[in-house]
Amino acid sequence: MAKQETVDYFHDVMQHTKNEVWLVSHSSMDHLAEKIIERCHLARTNESQHFRRNVIWKRIVRWDHFADGFPNIFIDDVKEMAGKDVMFLASFHSPAVIFEQMSVLFAIPRYLARSFHIILPYFATGTMERIDKEGQVATAKTLATLLSTVPLTARGPPQLLIFDIHALQERFYFGENIIPRLTSAIPLVKRELDILGHKDWCVAFPDEGATKRFASHFGDTAIITCNKIRKNGDRIIKIRGGVPPGKHVLIVDDLVQTGGTLIECAKALLNHGALSVSAYVTHAVFPDNSWKKFTQSDVKFEDFWITDSIPHAYEIAKNPPFKLLSLADVIAETMWGYDLMQY
Repeated sequence: MAKQETVDYFHDVMQHTKNEVWLVSHSSMDHLAEKIIERCHLARTNESQHFRRNVIWKRIVRWDHFADGFPNIFIDDVKEMAGKDVMFLASFHSPAVIFEQMSVLFAIPRYLARSFHIILPYFATGTMERIDKEGQVATAKTLATLLSTVPLTARGPPQLLIFDIHALQERFYFGENIIPRLTSAIPLVKRELDILGHKDWCVAFPDEGATKRFASHFGDTAIITCNKIRKNGDRIIKIRGGVPPGKHVLIVDDLVQTGGTLIECAKALLNHGALSVSAYVTHAVFPDNSWKKFTQSDVKFEDFWITDSIPHAYEIAKNPPFKLLSLADVIAETMWGYDLMQY
């Protein structure tokens, strides 16, 4: 091979390598990782490849365990990681899987990744963000502190992508060594409403906090707030704001646990004349299979949209009225953000 041909060959290899973005995932998020790759490849074939980088799903982490239950983790191809832009798709849906993923988050920058983006759709301790009395522990701050200790890369602090965090002020719980990027999956359900084409939709929120967080996403749409009050020891839902009679109502919140509040809110809306009630939550937490309330309840939900921010959402969505909205599109669009357009 001539000298110039050799130089050209290595230049092409370097350009190809710089064009690659690695996507690494925890085993519990393989479904979502596969969808993200599909969206990225589709976008790359539909547009000029000059503007699209090649996202590669690298299934290089062996998530094994020792006999005592502690993680036995091995990362393949670590020498090839040097100089790469790496993304890690994480899920902290259970305390049992947090430690093993934190171990990998600490390791990747040390193998000389050029930049590091952590995609953590659900910030699991987000509801424990404040202290109401002495003795309580704000575990949202604890988890934020742990994530803030992930090592720097050649391009500076890692970035952390979270969807619909429970309280926006939690961004200030993170330290200077990580950049939280807080975004919303609400556009996914707005797209579904557009597809359904109803002109008589209004949006309800189960409490004042949700109204403050999400009402701005719905523009001029009529807004209802379901206020919970106590009367003679009973919890009563009071409707405030928009008028539900003759309307299809969508209840929106960031997450659902047992679902009791959503059912009580739906009951009140139907009693006030709503034509139908549907619901949307980004994070379908549903401990102890509490989602089954919505398949057996006397209160009918027309549709209940959830996302795949938590692994068990795929199984839940097999049961009406649940429908799955994948975060893959939103994540893929984020991956093409300004920071990853730079070689």
